[in-house]
Amino acid sequence: MTQFRLLSAWGLLVLTAAGSAGRGMLHAAVVRPSASVRALRLHGVVEPVRSYTVSAPRLTGASGATGPSQLIVVHLARAGASVNAGDVLVEFDRHNQLKSARDRETEYRDILEQINKKKGEQLAARGMRDAQLQQAANDVRIAELGVVGNDLVAKATAEKNAQTLEEARARHAQLRTTFDLRAKAEAADLRILELQRDRASNAWQHAQRNAEKMRVVAPHPGLVVLKSIWKNGTMAEVQEGEDVRPGFPILDVVDPSAMRIRVNVNQADVEALSIGQHTAIRLDSYPSKTFAGRLETVSPIAIASMMSVRVRTFVAVFSIEGADPHLLPDLAAAVEVPLKP
Repeated sequence: MTQFRLLSAWGLLVLTAAGSAGRGMLHAAVVRPSASVRALRLHGVVEPVRSYTVSAPRLTGASGATGPSQLIVVHLARAGASVNAGDVLVEFDRHNQLKSARDRETEYRDILEQINKKKGEQLAARGMRDAQLQQAANDVRIAELGVVGNDLVAKATAEKNAQTLEEARARHAQLRTTFDLRAKAEAADLRILELQRDRASNAWQHAQRNAEKMRVVAPHPGLVVLKSIWKNGTMAEVQEGEDVRPGFPILDVVDPSAMRIRVNVNQADVEALSIGQHTAIRLDSYPSKTFAGRLETVSPIAIASMMSVRVRTFVAVFSIEGADPHLLPDLAAAVEVPLKP
């Protein structure tokens, strides 16, 4: 009888090990904590519900369009530090951006002076033209008065008066056409300077915004988690004094008050899940601690496995009730979902 029990136990152990190995790559296995309770054990990673990623800023305008800008980290929040909203997370050397802003401001103000000078010159020239045009108009009126008594004067005098009127009218028309063209040319010259002014103003604003991007503050309270990037042939965290490329992630600010676990569920086990199920969650790093969890969502579309297109998994998200200092992002965790008998 004892030998029969040993053989039965050994057979059960072999079957359980084979089933666990077959589903190991899907992060799911059926375990039996006791003779009467069955549970589906899922493995995933702890992640925050709310987080904010800080990346090296992408500069705009001429300073950022000529090529990769040098971004040297001069201040970096300590890993694991608690920060409040508005606290400085990372600060970059802003010397180049401030210099660019001053240069663009100088260029902008210089163009403003050119515009004011051009307007003054054009105003003086317009006054002279108006005076010349008024004089030509007066000459036309005088000539018109001269021909009024042509019937009473000699024919030669009458012809001379008519010729004078014709010449006065032609000069007045010529001056008006010439001055209109000159006014259009002056307006075009002024418009060119105004476009240069607007372009310099935009460049100045871009440089100012680039300088502001050199200082990143926390948008909400949380915990600082430094990210690892590829540098010098290995993965490592960013350090103060290093040069980073625009767009590279540097750190996360996570809210430790709300955590969740994202797991992959085997297609054969997804029917055992239902939204709102209460679960037990354990951390691989702290196996003695147990947390209460709840199934929040299950993806409606399965994901094909990298090993075989026939094997598919569903993504499930479990919320963790309460907060605990041991709940940190990227920790491996196990979720035990009770199965119906």
